[in-house]
Amino acid sequence: MTLCYRTAQAPTGERSKVDLFSEIEEPEREELKALRKELEEQNYKYYVLNAPTMSDREFDEKMHRLQELEAQFPDMFDPKSPTQHVGSDLAVTGYGLRVTGKGFEQVKHRYPMLSLANSYSREEIEDWVRKLPANAEIVCELKYDGLSISLWYEHGVLVKALTRGDGQQGDNVIDNIKTIPSIPWRIERNDIPDSFEMRGEVLLPWERFEALNKEREEQEEPLFANPRNAASGTLKLQDPREVARRGLDAYLYYMLGENLPGKTHFERLDTARQWGFPVSDAIKVCHSVDEVMAYIAYWDTERKTLPVATDGIVLKVNDLAQQEELGFTAKTPRWAIAYKFPAEKQLTLLREITYQVGRTGVVTPVANLEPVQLSGTIVQRATLHNEDFIRSLDIRPGDKVWVEKGGEIIPKITGKVQSDEVQSTKDFSFPDVCPECGAKLVRVEGEAAWRCPNEAGCPPQIKGKIEHFVSRKAMDIEGLGEETIDLFYQKGLLHNIADIYSLRLEDIAAQERLGEKSAQNLLDGIEASKQVPWSRVLFALGIRMVGETTAKKIARRFNSIDTLQWATAEQLCAIEDVGPQIAENIVRYFEDIRNLEILARLRQAGLQMEGEPEPEPTSDKLAGLSIVISGTFAHHSRDEYKALIEQHGGKNVGSVSKKTSFILAGDNMGPEKRKKAEDLGIKIVTEDEFLDLIKN
Repeated sequence: MTLCYRTAQAPTGERSKVDLFSEIEEPEREELKALRKELEEQNYKYYVLNAPTMSDREFDEKMHRLQELEAQFPDMFDPKSPTQHVGSDLAVTGYGLRVTGKGFEQVKHRYPMLSLANSYSREEIEDWVRKLPANAEIVCELKYDGLSISLWYEHGVLVKALTRGDGQQGDNVIDNIKTIPSIPWRIERNDIPDSFEMRGEVLLPWERFEALNKEREEQEEPLFANPRNAASGTLKLQDPREVARRGLDAYLYYMLGENLPGKTHFERLDTARQWGFPVSDAIKVCHSVDEVMAYIAYWDTERKTLPVATDGIVLKVNDLAQQEELGFTAKTPRWAIAYKFPAEKQLTLLREITYQVGRTGVVTPVANLEPVQLSGTIVQRATLHNEDFIRSLDIRPGDKVWVEKGGEIIPKITGKVQSDEVQSTKDFSFPDVCPECGAKLVRVEGEAAWRCPNEAGCPPQIKGKIEHFVSRKAMDIEGLGEETIDLFYQKGLLHNIADIYSLRLEDIAAQERLGEKSAQNLLDGIEASKQVPWSRVLFALGIRMVGETTAKKIARRFNSIDTLQWATAEQLCAIEDVGPQIAENIVRYFEDIRNLEILARLRQAGLQMEGEPEPEPTSDKLAGLSIVISGTFAHHSRDEYKALIEQHGGKNVGSVSKKTSFILAGDNMGPEKRKKAEDLGIKIVTEDEFLDLIKN
């Protein structure tokens, strides 16, 4: 819609000035609408999918352009615009994107959790400083690249841990936060307020990030682009045990509440450190832009030695009274700003594109580059993901390309030099046959990857499946590494995973670099693998998209290979985290006669093809009841109470609603749950009352 309308009939063959103005104005209005949709989609990818496709700087530039257009056309104001709210990981946005916080209680923030305005230059920092009170002190902190968290403490006890959410409410992920060793559950001091809030960042250290991506690579699952995305995905998992295994960490950077100690931000952080909170030592009070820029210059280099990811510096007004005086905009505080480090990138030559075939047949293009140094390491190769990615960048061998390290760790190509002088004249075409076995490649509808369907005859797939089968989290057979598997394959000793259990001492000992002792050790490891439980055997089979955690959930529901073999897609989809694609992959696996023959040999070899059946309900005393658990308990853990509820036919639910039958409440029950229960008239049952209920 436009503000400009025709007010008088123009002479025939002529256009009025109003018409001409409308034609100029209309494209900008269309640009405004397009930017709103694009930025909302990017927020969805960043906060929900943990798979952003746009750099922070490009996002900020588009956001600034949208702000300019909205100022130009005030009649198009929309409170749902990305300029008016922070990105959300739980709400339904105004532009049709569904965002969910599955399985977590949603709680309103006591104080809104806003985002920070970004800056990229000294000039932008100087402009911000000019708007501050005269001689304002500025606290410089490292900007950790993780997931924002708000920790609520009541009488020294951690009672809630909220994600940013949409800035107004967040998901309560307290059970997952309690797996982070550096965050205290209880503070035993006499000098703390009755109630206060600590805010900070949940992180996945580099070491854990690399290990997690290595696991995902082995399973041919999509890699996390950076530690921030990995931390976000981890914190939203429904299984705290898996969260604990991944090894999250945290740094806290702000204290909120009434009657708190100290008159400056720096004093409060120092106090929080004394109370046992993980507060960074890399904090400095600066008194000029020169000091700020010196701090930035130092950490732009030194941050590469840190165990966690950082992507900039946060500047905050130190005086808390001045912070209050400066206030907030719709989505950012005026008393704080972030300086973002520029991404380190280099220009180099794309020599050629080669293709790798994984154990599930996915063909991945790889860029072979003229060696270039980035973040202290030499980069010669970078993944090109798939055909669509290559075509979107319009790159081909012979082009000069920009290469960056995503999250400082994963090399990635971000573009090419747009110049006729250096652009390759070669046409790009993705291969239509497998580079390893020559089979015709297929592309499943809805997927980006080309796949080799020749599972039984494609060498990388055969060897990859065996490598997965013997890996530590699967059958855990030592002595069968990548080189040994390749050797045995070349010698005709291994053609599939079942052949492992037909290996003979004399055949192994006869191979190069292997003797009788090594052969016996390997056979001992193979024999020991026969005791690996059913859930790990299922994981070891390498069914596409069935990872370790999913395999455990499937094995609990189907306690043997026989019951699983005849499961329908509908039955499989009823299992948590099993979607239609995974269900289809499982059904298809058991339809292949070659897989059934391998399973028969594995069964004959003595592998554990069944486990403990899923426990039947002890009684139906809680049948039909939906029960919420809240607080801490004396007699049993929360997990034990959840198990008791299921054993007696009840259903565990995470949030209070009209459908809730009652709340099993321990000490330190969440005040929000209590209030909602009172408003809805839902009964609150104590621990002892609950135990009496199931006993009687």
